[in-house]
Amino acid sequence: MLRSLMALVCAALFLISPAHAAERWTKAQAHSWYEAQPWLVGANYNPATAINQFEMWQAETFDPATIDKELGWASAMGMNTMRVYLHNLLWENDPEGLKQRMDQFLAIAAKHKIKPMFVLFDSCWDPNPVAGPQHPPIPGVHNSGWMQAPGAARLADKSQHGKLEAYVKDIVGHFANDDRVLVWDVWNEPNNDGGGNYKPTPNKKAMVAGLLGQVFDWARSAKPKQPLTSGLWIGDEWSDVNKLDAVEKIQVAQSDVISFHDYNWPETFEGRVKQLQVYGRPLLCTEYMARGNGSTFDGSLPLGKKYGVAMINWGFVDGKSQTRLPWDSWKKPYTGDEPTIWFHEVLRSDGTPYRQAEVDLIKRLTAAPKGVVPTK
Repeated sequence: MLRSLMALVCAALFLISPAHAAERWTKAQAHSWYEAQPWLVGANYNPATAINQFEMWQAETFDPATIDKELGWASAMGMNTMRVYLHNLLWENDPEGLKQRMDQFLAIAAKHKIKPMFVLFDSCWDPNPVAGPQHPPIPGVHNSGWMQAPGAARLADKSQHGKLEAYVKDIVGHFANDDRVLVWDVWNEPNNDGGGNYKPTPNKKAMVAGLLGQVFDWARSAKPKQPLTSGLWIGDEWSDVNKLDAVEKIQVAQSDVISFHDYNWPETFEGRVKQLQVYGRPLLCTEYMARGNGSTFDGSLPLGKKYGVAMINWGFVDGKSQTRLPWDSWKKPYTGDEPTIWFHEVLRSDGTPYRQAEVDLIKRLTAAPKGVVPTK
């Protein structure tokens, strides 16, 4: 009860306080920030012991020992960032506890010289998020417990959007001047229908288009020293604004640094980079690497270094998210044989590489000077 009251008080304070949102960073500001960073390489991170955002962050299942172990493995291969998902319900149920655990996570990450990027909202997978104990993984199915944020009901109910505003302003504001935080990714794949076998959310894209710009404004009003972004992920032509949908237009107009996802062959990845260069801002690839789809470390990572693109693959240690299994496991679960090749993930649960050559490549590329792509 006390935690809920605290969340309501925070919401009320933010709603009566005038928002003086800062301006979007200039291109010069964005490049100045980016030039001060190392070449950024990492993974979308969820500890192997957590099926989703709730199991990662809730007090009952927060697992700092596993996080410390796994981030140590990441640092040892040269990774220096991680993309990590939050959830608005985590804040609503326990705002102070969430911030305390985020601080603990950041302390562990800093020990390993890793600066995380936090994701505030997400349009992928289960549209009906529920806090508390989470169901076990569905056997043989990729990412079977992941939850959308804010979820279908909260997205459709404008009377609840004040809580979303309070969540964004409190979390971003609390860490706005924290050097341990790299970037705020305000919404993952906002125009994604959801995926899996879940019932689609009616009018979802229009509702997201009506909210995404506000989310940018809320985050920017906290005046963070970190840049804001939201990544493009679908469509054939990103260089022509007239060919973007309503959500994508907000993404490219509001992002301080341009981020994108690409799970295709290296020639497609390279084409994406060239399309996005027209915006004149630093580029961050915040999802890639789906071996069975043609996206590999071997094909994409050297191109990322060649073009100075930050590279954050999907998945790190095989665990309860089961993303070693491909997307099509939602239609044909891998309950018998394993897939011929792992779809995502870098390491097995014991920390050994799925494929040693990939880890060797990450080490080699991250050890070389910025902008240098070693031939061997």
